[in-house]
Amino acid sequence: MVKKTNSVATETAYAAQIASLHGALGIAGDYHQTIGLPLQAEPRQLTDAGPDMFGRPLQMTPDTLAAWLAMRDQAARDGVTLWVVSAYRSVNYQAEVIRRKLDSGRSLEDILRVNAAPGYSEHHTGRALDIATPDSPPLETAFDQTVAYLWLTENAAKFGFVLSYPEGSLSAISYEPWHWCYRAG
Repeated sequence: MVKKTNSVATETAYAAQIASLHGALGIAGDYHQTIGLPLQAEPRQLTDAGPDMFGRPLQMTPDTLAAWLAMRDQAARDGVTLWVVSAYRSVNYQAEVIRRKLDSGRSLEDILRVNAAPGYSEHHTGRALDIATPDSPPLETAFDQTVAYLWLTENAAKFGFVLSYPEGSLSAISYEPWHWCYRAG
């Protein structure tokens, strides 16, 4: 019984944290009802995954890391280079991303088409990866014209990864051919 109470208390605290961040960013209280995305819990365990393509430290869940390394290595054997642009992001980091974009003059509506609000990003789970390749600028839809994207569409599922925001998706997030989430395990 105590375990359930702690779980409920943790969920309540997380929901309060999300509501506070949304309020500070000007995100509507009914955001969760209009986006078609579930609230994403942060992982119980993260592991260091080396640097991203810019040399920043990466973290992801242990299962995601194992699947990523296997996928990346198989792609390399097939002559395809895959890099990680980003992986785990805390809800506070997600709020900072949105704050920086607001401070640069972008509208909240525009930002929320490409960035989920804190609490709703798959990056919070430690299972989502933004993937790039040397012959395409990162985080651009032109990624879908690369050999790397073709390789991912043909092989990522074998490693437990799925494209989260395909073209024509009904979610609030626009098409992101670079955003893949580990769903196995």
